[in-house]
Amino acid sequence: MAAVIEMKGIGKSFPGVRANDNINLTVNEGEIHVLLGENGAGKSTLMNILYGLYTPDEGEIYVRGKKVRISNPNVAISLGIGMVHQHFMLVPPFTVAENIVLGAEPRKGLSLDMNKAIADVEELSRKYELRVDPRAKIQDISVGMQQRVEILKTLYRGAEILILDEPTAVLTPQEIEELGVILKSLVSQGKSIILITHKLKEVMSMSDKVTIIRRGKVIDTLKTSETTIEELAEKMVGRKVSLTVEKSEAKIGEPVLQIKGVKVRDIRGLEAVKGVDLEVRSGEILGIAGVDGNGQNELVQAITGLSKAEAGEILIDGKNVTNLTPKEIRESGLGYIPEDRHKRGLVLPFSLYENSILGAQRKKTFRKGLGLDYRKIREYTRKLIKEFDVRTPNEKVQAKSLSGGNQQKLILARELDRDPSLLIASQPTRGLDVGAIEFVHQRLIEQRNKGKAVLLVSLELDEVMDLSDRIAVMYDGKIVGIVDAKKTNELELGIMMAGGKSENAN
Repeated sequence: MAAVIEMKGIGKSFPGVRANDNINLTVNEGEIHVLLGENGAGKSTLMNILYGLYTPDEGEIYVRGKKVRISNPNVAISLGIGMVHQHFMLVPPFTVAENIVLGAEPRKGLSLDMNKAIADVEELSRKYELRVDPRAKIQDISVGMQQRVEILKTLYRGAEILILDEPTAVLTPQEIEELGVILKSLVSQGKSIILITHKLKEVMSMSDKVTIIRRGKVIDTLKTSETTIEELAEKMVGRKVSLTVEKSEAKIGEPVLQIKGVKVRDIRGLEAVKGVDLEVRSGEILGIAGVDGNGQNELVQAITGLSKAEAGEILIDGKNVTNLTPKEIRESGLGYIPEDRHKRGLVLPFSLYENSILGAQRKKTFRKGLGLDYRKIREYTRKLIKEFDVRTPNEKVQAKSLSGGNQQKLILARELDRDPSLLIASQPTRGLDVGAIEFVHQRLIEQRNKGKAVLLVSLELDEVMDLSDRIAVMYDGKIVGIVDAKKTNELELGIMMAGGKSENAN
């Protein structure tokens, strides 16, 4: 098979980071080639170089054997390269057809020829079996459909090589399956596809070849049919990892968190949580599953005091904490692992020892007269670093110098050391490699086994299914059902995540 893309000796640095280090990548015609690696490994940087969003510091790019210089996305498009970004670039009030032809509109005199645009889109969607309604508005169609529009947008511009960045991050299991069929159909019609992902299961089901990138370097390129999930995980992290979550039977006790009829508005003032009732009991992990943007974040923010509940009650250990300050809620027994560790979990320019007492800086233990007892604080931080295996030269370095996994370990250490009766873990493994994921999972199970209540909110369905004892599915601001994690499957959860009903949900 002929090579359609060759990237040779690609190097790219940002201040303080070597994102791509002498990377070689060959993609052949008619194959689905996965770039696999943890967040921050350099995958997206490499593809942004291929699409002309970044200029490499060194190295050469060949498209169909010809050396090229891709200075911007227009050059990439003219070479037949299209990119579907993780966050879609669509105009919600516009129709499907208007979005697809935007910037390359068919004209009739000086005005847009809408009939031709619709006819072109219909023909394209027939040809590539990407069924969409050209007249539907983007804001009225599902996320999976929006992704099809993004793919059609690149095909309309003549793309022969498609780059898809984390294409399954916002899809239900059924939509992920459909995407797999779409990609195979595109390849059968002569397209070549590069997928960026960190999800091992999808690598195995969707690709022909896989290139593993770790810390900016290519570790290996393998045929998917000749490798295993275990081998890929080991190459991705650099050591053997356990991919299964071991947990004993849950010993469930009294309710720790009670949510009664809670309503919350989002930052736009729209109702995002529409009367939720939920209970998390001691000794259990309750997972919340759902496609991103269905009210999960707003619900967590109301529980943690980061936003106001418009109606309803939130109780922790029987105490009404509705609309109290985050400090008061923490003191009522809450531990919180926020979904954005940089924005809400850490103060990046602060040292590790300063970050380790965030929220507890007023405690007598850490005080000395009117100021802080830094000797004690540093000693305390060293204990946490040792106990939670935070890889760092010492406790004085800034939080921003740690890897994502080690930053997350520090947050876990700080939150769990306070011995909360309720732990909220929101996207606790986002952007972590499989080794750090294994560590976080073990700690969450440990909390449950100690009789704590754990509320897990995650967009990773596998994570929710592996860790939870019960799973609540959120759709359009409501809980559409709660199922026993041992008795459910991806199909049932996927139906509920799309707003459907399940026989087994209560």
